[in-house]
Amino acid sequence: MSKHQVHIIGGGLAGSEAAWQLAKRGFKVRLSEMRGSGDMTPAHQTDGLAELVCSNSFRSDDADNNAVGLLHQEMRKLDSLVMRAAEVAKVPAGSALAVDRDVFSAEVTRQLSALPNLEIVRERIDTLPSDGLTIISTGPLTAMALAEKILAATGQDSLAFFDAIAPIVYHDSIDMDVAWYASRWDKGDGKDYINCPMDKEQYQAFHQGLLDAPKAEFREWEKDTPYFEGCMPIEVMAERGVETLRFGPMKPVGLDNPKTGRWPYAVVQLRQDNKQGTLWNMVGFQTKMKHAAQVELFRTIPGLEKAEFARLGGLHRNTFIRSPILLDQQLRLKNAPHIRFAGQITGCEGYVESSAVGLMAGVMAAHELAGRPIAPPPQSTAFGALLHHITGEAEADSYQPMNVNFGLFPPPEGKVHKKERKAFLTNRAREDLATWMDSYGLSTDN
Repeated sequence: MSKHQVHIIGGGLAGSEAAWQLAKRGFKVRLSEMRGSGDMTPAHQTDGLAELVCSNSFRSDDADNNAVGLLHQEMRKLDSLVMRAAEVAKVPAGSALAVDRDVFSAEVTRQLSALPNLEIVRERIDTLPSDGLTIISTGPLTAMALAEKILAATGQDSLAFFDAIAPIVYHDSIDMDVAWYASRWDKGDGKDYINCPMDKEQYQAFHQGLLDAPKAEFREWEKDTPYFEGCMPIEVMAERGVETLRFGPMKPVGLDNPKTGRWPYAVVQLRQDNKQGTLWNMVGFQTKMKHAAQVELFRTIPGLEKAEFARLGGLHRNTFIRSPILLDQQLRLKNAPHIRFAGQITGCEGYVESSAVGLMAGVMAAHELAGRPIAPPPQSTAFGALLHHITGEAEADSYQPMNVNFGLFPPPEGKVHKKERKAFLTNRAREDLATWMDSYGLSTDN
């Protein structure tokens, strides 16, 4: 094979999807994967492309009622290799899409290996190419040498430790008859934070609940990774003493409850997490509690009794870049635009989201090579909502991995009843995706 036109580094879900989108359009691609060259990550078991490390589920396949199901549908419209292989490897899972992980990886590898203009090379890449179109899709376990080069190139922290992630709540599920808007000492514009008050009895019960809740267990390869002190899980703080949280993230000082005119005994604050104000982050509530325990305990917080969560807390060893300030809307590194990033290293979360970002990176690179630049998908689509979050809609200072969810979509214009909101968002997404695809001659046969 002659010299490649695009170099893709990383043969996971995102890299495989990007390679497919480019190679099937006739471009020459070199796909570098270190597994199979004598190197292995701490989490992978095989050298198969697109190996699924954790679950075998791509989550809900319901395109009418679930944002990830809608993303499945959009990926199929753009002839996603991951969706093709998932169909071949599908196993019963109710309304979810789950696969036999060995069959899935084998099918991805088979399809890519059949492309004559795609070269799969088993090699570890330790440096960033100085020129030539490149897609970095090395995932959350990027090899240390390359991670250091990325860090040097971006000038920003790439995180490679346990980043404990705080839950995110849908704004319209917060009871504002109990909670109120205010910044400490009335600083800011008055709506920077939502405050949920607790009396002494509620606080002490909550503190005990943190101690008693079941916690996530570490995988063998995660056990020696230290906590990041600035991102300490709330239950670890609780273990330091009953008053620790009241002098930390649940500090009530300077917050007058308008219902009582006094400071509460303790307070839970939520901070706006996206520009549209549909998602609110529980400040300082990063946690390693199991998901069911989080929902049960966090719904005891006054004002959050009916909370719906766009993301629950988690704890991961992770490497990702601060994409909202580093990448443009074509997923290119602003200070080195020949390099794109794709997949979990951008800060998306989940198999499907990683694959979708790889798909977008591949399509954008293909259009760039063809001299026909393509605009990003509309933000009203699942593709666009995810892309916009990664490349600028998220708050950069608190940026953390995120699954696709309806809170990332622009809200409806005008009044739409809550029960009809999902139908509105999904119908709008389908119409806008079709218009976008038509404008660039993208296939709608799949």
